[in-house]
Amino acid sequence: MESYKLTVHEIWNLVNKREISIKELVRDVIERIDSTERQIGSFITFNWDEALYQAETLDTLISEESDSSKLAGIPLGVEDNICTLDIRTTSASRMLENFTPPYDASVVEKLKQCHSIILGKLNMDEFGMGSSTQNSAFKVTKNPWNLHKVAGGAAGGGAAAVAADQVFCAIGSDSSGCLRQPAAFCGVVGFKPTYGLVSRFGLVTSAPSLEQVGCITKDVTDCAYVLEEIAFYDSKDSTSIKDDSCGYLGYLVDGIRGLKIGIPREIFDESWDPDIRACIDRSIEILKNLGAEIIDITLPHFKYATASQFIIMCCESSSNLARYDGIKYGKRARDVNDLEELYCKTRSQGFGQEVKERIMLGNLFLSRQYYDSHYKKALKIRELLRNDFRKAYEKCHLILTPTSPILAYDLSNETNLSVTTNYSKRYTLLANLTGIPAISIPCGFSEEGLPVGIQFMADTFKEGTLLKVAYTFERNTDYHMKRAMKLEVTE
Repeated sequence: MESYKLTVHEIWNLVNKREISIKELVRDVIERIDSTERQIGSFITFNWDEALYQAETLDTLISEESDSSKLAGIPLGVEDNICTLDIRTTSASRMLENFTPPYDASVVEKLKQCHSIILGKLNMDEFGMGSSTQNSAFKVTKNPWNLHKVAGGAAGGGAAAVAADQVFCAIGSDSSGCLRQPAAFCGVVGFKPTYGLVSRFGLVTSAPSLEQVGCITKDVTDCAYVLEEIAFYDSKDSTSIKDDSCGYLGYLVDGIRGLKIGIPREIFDESWDPDIRACIDRSIEILKNLGAEIIDITLPHFKYATASQFIIMCCESSSNLARYDGIKYGKRARDVNDLEELYCKTRSQGFGQEVKERIMLGNLFLSRQYYDSHYKKALKIRELLRNDFRKAYEKCHLILTPTSPILAYDLSNETNLSVTTNYSKRYTLLANLTGIPAISIPCGFSEEGLPVGIQFMADTFKEGTLLKVAYTFERNTDYHMKRAMKLEVTE
């Protein structure tokens, strides 16, 4: 039985009916990883021995618990910037190459309470800085739909692993579309919750005001299953927010008649890939036929969003990454004569080119000469964008955009400061700047056979509305059911 092809909710039903054992499931998935990982490069660290040990005991445990979690026994992956007790956590950087956390992140702790099985740590762009997972210090992750294309980023390892049926879901972080853009490139579902809805304690963050823990799944139902478990108030996280509007599975109903969906007129331009425009136009017609009302809205400050996000990201990163100096943990340079040389050599050797560039730019933007003209102005633009969205949600329930205006592009050595990679997240980063929830789901394919994603954004704590619309769209299309058939299994 090729159980790795199934979804979380399908596996949960089989486990509860005793039609499959957790041990059998885990072995099946590990075999799948073993036969495909050489081509894809989704993982940095494996946790197979512990996973198999857990599987041995979980079958008995689940059979005795009538109210077991819907994630019990589900093999999943965790992005490598989320702390995992006794499992190496590198943030895809040489700086943390040998770092093993002494504690679990709160979201990992919750997954363990649910008896989920962590198969390993997933590849990413170093410290989440990038849009292609080419900036990892260890390997490049490839797109399962076309091994010559990027998987997206920063959480490309998670998106590729889910798309290649290596895991049933991936837990990761999103600071500019880092879950949603790779999900679109790889033809799966990427979800970023409201800022503060999921605990960030134990997240190795570079831009804390932008970054939020979320998930990548095979379909919207799985997304609701995961969110149901990982959304909780955490006293260890000062940004955590109490929210009583849980019960996300209850929003998985087919029907959006009367719902108003806004489309910002500013997003339409000639630079869109023609295949993406065709998929979005077709998706809009599907939503209309399902009873949704499509209206025009405006986001006047949209054109400044990319620059604002980039400046804030660089400034926060330059501050947050200052802790990596070779003193307490992480890489420590050898053959140094004094403290200053230790700092310089450690950071020069430990950080990759992209990270160094952003740290330098962040220090520049925070300097006396540029603080007001760059960083302060970026914060003002951020607040203006929040006001734009508040006004928009007075007219509509959701906002629709392409997840990315471009398709997955060719693997190359270009840096992520390039126009191409920044441009690929110009719509997803809006949710990070404003703190609102957003979801990307598959909405079609290019003539070349590459996946296309559509993004829905809702007002804060309106995750239920997002899930309802995404679920309805998914139920009336079959894009989410298609798999990366070009992937060849190696023996």
